[in-house]
Amino acid sequence: MENIIRTENLCKTYGKGDNLVKAISNVNLSIKHGEFVTIIGKSGSGKSTLLHMLGGLDTPTGGKVYLKNQDLFQLKEDKLAVFRRRKIGFIFQSYNLVSSINIWENIVLPIGLDGKQIDEAFIRDIITTLGIDKKLHNLPNTLSGGQQQRVAIARALATKPDIIFADEPTGNLDSKTSDEVIALLKMSTQKYGQTLVMITHDPDIAQIADRTITIEDGKVVG
Repeated sequence: MENIIRTENLCKTYGKGDNLVKAISNVNLSIKHGEFVTIIGKSGSGKSTLLHMLGGLDTPTGGKVYLKNQDLFQLKEDKLAVFRRRKIGFIFQSYNLVSSINIWENIVLPIGLDGKQIDEAFIRDIITTLGIDKKLHNLPNTLSGGQQQRVAIARALATKPDIIFADEPTGNLDSKTSDEVIALLKMSTQKYGQTLVMITHDPDIAQIADRTITIEDGKVVG
């Protein structure tokens, strides 16, 4: 399988002189199309910084990120925003749903922002797969944490992105709901042919991935 994303000597530093912090230091990695990869490491190891740079949300101090051979940081900010919206799905620990619009509107929001036609049959298949078909007219705050995270997964899948980045997607969930959400996320990405890159603290989640990348002090150590 071909690489969907790769980095070259990726670095991120903060501060200067004696206060210099190397959050990410010369990271070289590649992820293949269709892989489910987890990134693990202690708090402060740099894994969230790495994920945000892989997804084009944070700018590196040095090095490159290529997504499908496109150098992300050669794009101007407005073009990078469009590229992210079309090619990348994000799932966050805090769900990041819009509280004033209903579940259906949350799921299709990125498609509307891009001015694209909604593939309604595809969206409804995702919604059924994730078991939220009876909640489409609800506002997010009427749903449980697990249901809100399912909506966030549906939104990430809806744009048919090439890759999905998930930053501790089960961090706010109890263990039973966490297991359900991870199982659904893995099943959904396999069903729709997505690549999934997930940060987790949970070794049980890491075990069900195709591969695990370990980050320590800003470096890939395993």
